[in-house]
Amino acid sequence: MEARSIPHVLVAIATLALTVSVSIALGCTSERRSPDQMHAGALKASEEASVAVFPEEVPLHTSTVKVQGDEIAVITTKKGKIEIRFFPQDAPNHVASFIELAESGFYDGTTFHRVEPGFVVQGGDPYSKTGEGPVGTGGPGWRLKAEFNSRHHVEGTVAMARAKDPDSAGSQFYICLAPAPFLDGQYTVFGEVVEGMDVVKRLQPGDVMESVRIEHRP
Repeated sequence: MEARSIPHVLVAIATLALTVSVSIALGCTSERRSPDQMHAGALKASEEASVAVFPEEVPLHTSTVKVQGDEIAVITTKKGKIEIRFFPQDAPNHVASFIELAESGFYDGTTFHRVEPGFVVQGGDPYSKTGEGPVGTGGPGWRLKAEFNSRHHVEGTVAMARAKDPDSAGSQFYICLAPAPFLDGQYTVFGEVVEGMDVVKRLQPGDVMESVRIEHRP
């Protein structure tokens, strides 16, 4: 399976029919497949739904937030807190945009709408709290130009989900539950979990981000 087919699943599942398709792609077959092949199959199954999530007319966004380099994002859930350290040197605009959204309260009340055990958890869709559209297809009203970098997808990696267009990330982000090297160079990695990975591993679909706050720590 080509790596280029991999990005589309992380935008998430828009319909029940697609959920069924992804379930089948993840391994409901007699053929023995590796975890990488299973994830690639799920990604391919969701490709058609992903393409239209972030239309080209959505403007590119350059955040005006001045990143100081000592910011930590603290995500509070009923299961505990998750702390994320940023990589502003590798993805300056993605970091600034995430901070901008967090400080505006955008993420408060959104959910982790997608959990793939052994792969990723994903959240940050405003539709998960407003109900204005299919969960997994929402964004902040802008898209970000890709800042692909040399950071690897390891356990705790935080990166932005996107659609087919490399420049289509918005607000939805994912956290790796295990190494996923087949995603390297295909998504913008902008941070890592430094505290609360045990919380991440206990997340279930629908768990709410009660708040996302930015703290400054020396």
